[in-house]
Amino acid sequence: MIVVTGAAGFIASNLMEGLNEAGFTAIIAVDLFDKPEKNKNLEGLTIQERVDRRQFKTWLDENHTHVEFIFHLGARTDTAEFDRQLLSQLNTEYSKMVWKKCIAYQIPLVYASSAATYGNGELGYDDNEALIPQLVPLNPYGDSKNEFDIWALEQKEQPFFWAGLKFFNVYGPKEFHKGRMASVIFHAFQQIKKTGEMRLFRSHNPQYKDGEQMRDFVYVGDVVKVCLFLLHNRKHSGIYNLGSGKARTFLDLTKAVFRQMEIPEKIDFMDTPVDIRDKYQYFTQANMSKLKSIGYTEEFTSLEQGVSSYVQYLIKKG
Repeated sequence: MIVVTGAAGFIASNLMEGLNEAGFTAIIAVDLFDKPEKNKNLEGLTIQERVDRRQFKTWLDENHTHVEFIFHLGARTDTAEFDRQLLSQLNTEYSKMVWKKCIAYQIPLVYASSAATYGNGELGYDDNEALIPQLVPLNPYGDSKNEFDIWALEQKEQPFFWAGLKFFNVYGPKEFHKGRMASVIFHAFQQIKKTGEMRLFRSHNPQYKDGEQMRDFVYVGDVVKVCLFLLHNRKHSGIYNLGSGKARTFLDLTKAVFRQMEIPEKIDFMDTPVDIRDKYQYFTQANMSKLKSIGYTEEFTSLEQGVSSYVQYLIKKG
C-alpha cells in the first residue's frame, strides 16, 4: 500500500492519478475529507481506503506491515496564515509524528517542503542543506516548513530513505478549491473568461517593473514524475528543490494564457494587498542540479507548454 496524505488537495490528488496510471491501486488516502468541493479531486481515482488524518497515527500502528511508501503532502498551505500555533501543529508536529513512525516501521518517506523557506533569496535558491538553518522565510507558513527541514536534518535516527521536496510555484489541474492560494494561471483564466482582462499585482520594489516579478513556475505533472522517480529510486536521502529551474515573469504567464484562450491581451495592475506586501517574493528560481545529480533526467515542461495543457483542461472542464 502507498499512503498519500493531504489526499484531496492539489498536488496529492494529481499524484494519486499518476500512481493509478502507473498501475498502483492500493492507495491509502489520508485527509479530513470535510469539504465536498475539494473532495471532487478524488473522483475517478482508484483508492483502497480513506483515512481521517486525525486517525492516521492509530491506523498506521495497526496497518504498517502493509505500507510500502508514504508521500506526506498534507499541510496548511496558506501563505497568508498567521496562526503560528496552527501551522506548528499541522505542518511541523504532525510531520514529526509521520517521520518517527517511518523510522519505527522502516517505511520510506517523501514529504512536502516549500520554496517559501528561501524568503527573499538572500542566500540564493540552492538546496544546499548546510544553508537551511540560515534561511529566513518571509511568513509563518515558510517558517513552519523550514523548522521541519531543520529538525529532520538534525535527527540522528532517520527513515532508511527520505526526501523533502521544496515545491516552487506549482500549477495545473485540481487546484480550483484553493481560492486565493490557487496559481496565477487559474486566476487569469477565470478573470479573462469573465471580464476579458487580467489584473496583476503592481510592483512595490523599484528593481522590478509592474508584472516583471519572476517566479519558477512548475507544472504539476512534472512534480508527479519526480515523486514517481523517488518511489522507484530509494537512495540518496535529503532535501531537494522541485521547480522548473527557469524563472519567468507574470507577464510571460498572463500573455500565454491570453494566447491559449485566443483573446486579445488586456492587462492592468493593482496594488499588492497590504497583508502580504512585505512578505512577497519578487524572484524565485530553483537550482535543479542536485536532483539531476541523483539520476533524474526528465525534461521539465516549459511555461508555454504547461499553460497550453492547463488552459485546454480548464476549457474542457468549463
